[in-house]
Amino acid sequence: MAMKLSNGMKILIGIGILILLLVFWFIGAYNGLIKSSAEVEESWANVETQYQRRADLIPNLVESVQGAVNFEKETQTEIAALRTSAVAARDALKSARNQQETLAAMKQVDSAASTFSGLNINVENYPQLKATENFLSLQAQLEGTENRVAVSRNRYNEKVKVLNVKIKRIPTVIIANMFGYEAQPFFESQPGTQDAPKVDFS
Repeated sequence: MAMKLSNGMKILIGIGILILLLVFWFIGAYNGLIKSSAEVEESWANVETQYQRRADLIPNLVESVQGAVNFEKETQTEIAALRTSAVAARDALKSARNQQETLAAMKQVDSAASTFSGLNINVENYPQLKATENFLSLQAQLEGTENRVAVSRNRYNEKVKVLNVKIKRIPTVIIANMFGYEAQPFFESQPGTQDAPKVDFS
């Protein structure tokens, strides 16, 4: 004959089950925050890697352009100034110690890329530049890097969106506040930096 549970026992069992469910939910929500936070960090590291590659390529490409031919004095001055700013951006990115400094350095890299994009050199007038293997190789590498930069920025923003939604959503917001999780900023590029910097082939 099955033992009949008293009402008090049923209440205790119900409370125990409820506590277990809350514990499992807490663990799941906390682990979800850890996972999302780690994915944001990983995505940010990928953005940094692609920007570093971009920052390294731009001065090399500028030097390749500058060394291939003798430009008019005005263009030569522009190229020299661009090389200086590109090297400064690269060095700033390498020496950045936190996310704010890295973002500031990335803006410098974006600015150098935009300046290079706006450099009006008609390559048809410089056949020796167009035929320079180093220039063409660097140009192709930079264009490929620009694509990877765009992809890595988009992935980072997607991961940030997931984390920020979790942090703000009830009841996960309680756990986020308990353990100090904060909403992360989206990566916002400067206008025009979505276009790969390249010499004007028109």
